[in-house]
This record gives sequence, structure tokens and C-alpha cells, in this order.
Amino acid sequence: ARGKLSLNLGSYYGLSFNTARPGLYSFAERLYSTAFDDKAKYMKSHEWANFDGTTATIGISDFAQNELGEVVYVETPKAGQTVTKGEQFGVVESVKAASDVYSPISGEVIEVNEKLGDEPGLVNSEPFAGGWMIKVKMSDASELDFLLGIEDYKAHCEAGGH
Repeated sequence: ARGKLSLNLGSYYGLSFNTARPGLYSFAERLYSTAFDDKAKYMKSHEWANFDGTTATIGISDFAQNELGEVVYVETPKAGQTVTKGEQFGVVESVKAASDVYSPISGEVIEVNEKLGDEPGLVNSEPFAGGWMIKVKMSDASELDFLLGIEDYKAHCEAGGH
């Protein structure tokens, strides 16, 4: 007989895996399998930004791509355009839905990940590496103060991510 198998995976995660319905994952199971970049800063809307001096590399988090499912199309601004903190700069379309993407910071787009045109699935397979979307020269470094660190972002995801 199948039932619930409870696993305690460390002090941070206490998960309950549903063995009665294989293939269906609880929210906690999806969160546990989510990768986080501890150097990134996050928005509650699941965009991330890594910073190198005055340049930010931006994409959507592993949590977001898990929720979207298989990504089939990514729309980004062109190099030279400006983005504004909290405003839409792109769209990610999956087999399940289309989702707006918001900028964590303001500035000028200096590079676009051209690979996403032919390989949008990089957002799924490598959300923090090959799946980045744009690089932006920041115009206001104080905007970083309003982004979430990794622990706050994990807590946000654990609370439902909305």
C-alpha cells in the first residue's frame, strides 16, 4: 500500500513526499529541488541580478522557471535601450503560460543573451548561467538596497512565492 513518506532533510527543510500519487510534487518538494545563487539579489517577482561593479546580469530564478515549465520563447530589449527598476523589460513564454519579466534595477542594456533566440530552454536548464537574459549598466546603485538577499528570497519562496 502506498502512503505518505515523510523525510526530514536537515533543519532548514522538513518535507513530506507524496508516494501515493507519483509524478505530483508538493510545493515543498519543488522548493527543495530549486537552485539558488547565493551571490544574486532577487525580486519578489522572481527575477535575479548578479553584480560586477556597475554591471548587472539579469534573468529569472530557478523557482520561476520551474513554475513556468518548458520555456519556448524569450523576448528581451535590444542593447542600447534603457530599463527601469520594477518595470517590465521582457516576456518569457512557456508551454503553460506567458509571463512578464521585470527589471531589478535601472540602467542601459549593454548586452542581450542572443543564444536565447535559438535556445530558450537555457532558461530552464541553466537559469543562472547560460539562461541569463540581459546585462545592464546600472544608473543608481542605491536600488540594490531594495532587493532580497538569498535567505529572504528563500523565505519568500517557502511562503508561496507570491
